[in-house]
Amino acid sequence: MLENESAPLETKTAKRSTKSAKKTIMTDDNNWDQRVGFLMHDVSRLRRIVFDNMMTPLGVTRSQWWVLAHLSRHDGMIQSDLAALLDLGKAALGGLIDRLEASEFIERRPDISDRRVKRVHLTRKGNHMVKEMRELSHHLSEQILSGFDQEERLQLADLLMRVKENLLLIKRESGIEE
Repeated sequence: MLENESAPLETKTAKRSTKSAKKTIMTDDNNWDQRVGFLMHDVSRLRRIVFDNMMTPLGVTRSQWWVLAHLSRHDGMIQSDLAALLDLGKAALGGLIDRLEASEFIERRPDISDRRVKRVHLTRKGNHMVKEMRELSHHLSEQILSGFDQEERLQLADLLMRVKENLLLIKRESGIEE
């Protein structure tokens, strides 16, 4: 048996230097596009798994922390707009909102101009939870980017933003709706 043959794939991959990983991706012309897509998906999936695990002691599910995170940026959103932003059905979001409201993380308030419309707001307890979530997220980001210098971190963020912009352009040009 060869050395490291029995090591898990993630361990072997993690030990590979950035230069050799780049060389592997760039020289495999037949599957390059698939490898980049797979790598982006896998990184996102692994981050979600680890972050979900970090949120468990706080008693918040992925769906709940996703709602809280969006409300921290757009507090007071109309419930239907929040559903569209999160790509959730109104009924599914309604259940999440009910649970978050029962936990006193959010509250629904009638819209000033249209009392039939409900706006969703973070409570003091919800803001505190978001603060804890951000601290954990920052800690995780530091762990994920361990070994990256500041220039590499900025470059990674820039490259990912360009990928996102390209995908948004493709989506727009293809007429894909949310």
